[in-house]
Formats: sequence, C-alpha cells, structure tokens
Amino acid sequence: MDIISQLQDQVNTIASTAFNTFGTLQRDAPPVRLSQNYPDPPPPPPTNPPEDASNFSEQPKIMSAALVKAAKQFDALVAALPIAEGGEEAQLKRIAELQAENDAVGQELQRQLEAAEKELKQVQELFSQATDNCLNLKKPD
Repeated sequence: MDIISQLQDQVNTIASTAFNTFGTLQRDAPPVRLSQNYPDPPPPPPTNPPEDASNFSEQPKIMSAALVKAAKQFDALVAALPIAEGGEEAQLKRIAELQAENDAVGQELQRQLEAAEKELKQVQELFSQATDNCLNLKKPD
C-alpha cells in the first residue's frame, strides 16, 4: 500500500476513534443543571450496575490514548513523505515535463491504434474474400 493510501487510512482511523470517543463521553456524561431557573434533571432510571465499574471510569483515558496513538502514527506517515525539492516552480516544471511526455506517448499509442485498425480491416477483407470463395466454390485467383 502506498503512503497516500496509508495516510487516508489513518485519517479514517482518527475520525472513527474521535467519533466513538465523543459519543461515549456524551452517552456516559451525567446530567448537568444549566441554570438555576431550570428544574433539576430527572434522576436516571435504575439500571443494573455495570459489570466492571473501573473499566467505565477508565474508558475515556483508553479512548483518548488510542486517539493520541493514531495521531502520532499519522505524524510519522507525514514525516515519511518525500520532501519536495526546488519549490513550487520546480514542481510545475516537472509537471509540464511529465505532461509533455504523456502527450508524446499518447500520440504514439494513437498511431499504433490506427495502424492496428487498418490491419484489422485488411484481415477482415481477406477473410471475407476467403469465405466468399469457399461458399462460391471458386478457386482463388
């Protein structure tokens, strides 16, 4: 996998981890009174205590550590990118050279395609003549 695909993958991982982290924090946050003018929030319905209460309090730490780890991996991938030499002008010049090379190759391929189509027509004509001769029981000239 090339480095750009790895970067895209890492961005998706960071987004997914952040989404899950924020969702978990929002889900597990206790109700908070916004103002003295509002009534107290209703008490939460009685539920079974979580199986592992210590894991419940550790979950934000674990998720934030995963987010930091993913960000560090992204930074490492960015650091592995090749450094552009010569600045923007050199890059534009290189792009122009590659475009010219691409155009030349495209023209050569177009010439080869036209020659192949011409040869195909000739073969089709000869095949048609051969089948006509076989059907008419003529001897070839």
